[in-house]
Amino acid sequence: FNPTVSFLPKITILKGRRMTSSQSTSTTTSTFVFPELCVFDLDACLWDQEMYEMPALPSKTVTGDLNGRGNGVTGVMSGSNKISLYPGSLLALQNHANGEHPGMKIALASSADTPFAEQIGRASLKMLEVIPGITVWDLLMKDWDGVDVNQIGRQPPLSSNKAKSHFPRLKDATGVRFDRMLFFDDCLWGDHCTMVAVGCREEDSRVGPCTVRTPSGLRVKDWENGLQSYASQFKKLNA
Repeated sequence: FNPTVSFLPKITILKGRRMTSSQSTSTTTSTFVFPELCVFDLDACLWDQEMYEMPALPSKTVTGDLNGRGNGVTGVMSGSNKISLYPGSLLALQNHANGEHPGMKIALASSADTPFAEQIGRASLKMLEVIPGITVWDLLMKDWDGVDVNQIGRQPPLSSNKAKSHFPRLKDATGVRFDRMLFFDDCLWGDHCTMVAVGCREEDSRVGPCTVRTPSGLRVKDWENGLQSYASQFKKLNA
């Protein structure tokens, strides 16, 4: 299994919906619907460290191969600790940078413990690259025309409860319904996925964001399973 290979098929637009069509080895055709907003937690989900454990703002970078897209910043150093994106995170962001998710935008929902942890996280986002010359932060800002819609931290008006603060604020900032969102979270320090899915339901559909737990960090299969899970939820809502 090669995590550098994207298994998402080529994008086409069908009947005004955001769909993909591909031909499998059995020559069958499938359709796909993407979320309007994909939300990532940061610590132990998008990347492999907990920001509250980091001793300093990142200052040094580590370069390496970016899934065959060339050499770029694959890690940033906070003291002796290297912060790096998980394989599924890098693949997801690269596919998004390629324009493979029509109609989908990305954002962050992280309950970083302290203001300093938030500063370390934001600095890391501006240094880690998705493809050479394009950072995670660049990609986030491109989606929202330079507006920072991301919800990072737990200082007021945010809190440790993402269902009560982060996601309502994301909905207000983006205009995206809860039931059109996909959310990835490690859930190691609390079941944020269930809290968000149950606590952020739309009044008409009674459905909240599709959520995916990533206790081992965002792996390639977690990313692909998340897209499939959202597509299934969408089809049930629109059956």
